[in-house]
Amino acid sequence: MNKERKLIIAGNWKMNKTVAEAVALVHALKLEVANVREVDIVVCPPFTALADVSKAVQDSNIRLGAQNMSEHNYGAYTGEICAGMLKEFYTRYVILGHSERRQYQKEPDALIAKKAAAAHASAIKPIVCVGETLAERESNQMEKVLEAQVRGSLAGLTTEQMVETVIAYEPVWAIGTGKTATTQQAQDAHAFIRKQVAKMFDETVARRVRIQYGGSVKAANARELMSQPDVDGALVGGAALEVRSFADIIKNSI
Repeated sequence: MNKERKLIIAGNWKMNKTVAEAVALVHALKLEVANVREVDIVVCPPFTALADVSKAVQDSNIRLGAQNMSEHNYGAYTGEICAGMLKEFYTRYVILGHSERRQYQKEPDALIAKKAAAAHASAIKPIVCVGETLAERESNQMEKVLEAQVRGSLAGLTTEQMVETVIAYEPVWAIGTGKTATTQQAQDAHAFIRKQVAKMFDETVARRVRIQYGGSVKAANARELMSQPDVDGALVGGAALEVRSFADIIKNSI
């Protein structure tokens, strides 16, 4: 395990949990992971639960994240949430460019780059997602796709901002399918992404950037994945919706 970079494990709750359910989950999670200091723990509830979850994680080792935000500041953007609104709830992280938003909302890399810049402008750390589909992997397009997404989604960031950015590699074919990339497949993709960051910035920045794996992470495979030299954590979907499974992933990562 790379001791140079602190592990970061974030739970992406997606469109799940009422406010009451969200608060109950966090209160239970706090008890389970109270003594964990080796991992940055993040929960990303729906917007409706941010205020209450923010209060629930106060004075704990759990940080609050959001699942998306606008590239704009306040203004006439119906249905959008801006960084200033997230800051009101002490939101520390925001997931950007998740594969579901790339697929369903057709979000392009250039938009994700604008959102990342807007997040940094408000001192919110973006978790920028990249990853290939099954068709792209099977047609040997993985590296081409990852290079384009990394370069496009991180374009315009300063060196200081890049160091404070988290990249999440999510092989789209392994999300919610029960399929998991082999440990070697995950490591190879992470190493390739880090190489692209080095080309965009430099080796020092690339060594400091944390790259999470996000594809059907479970307690059973967490330790093996996190032991890879370029895997610095996990972006957890379904397993983050249940206290025991999420806590076990965190504990098994150390």
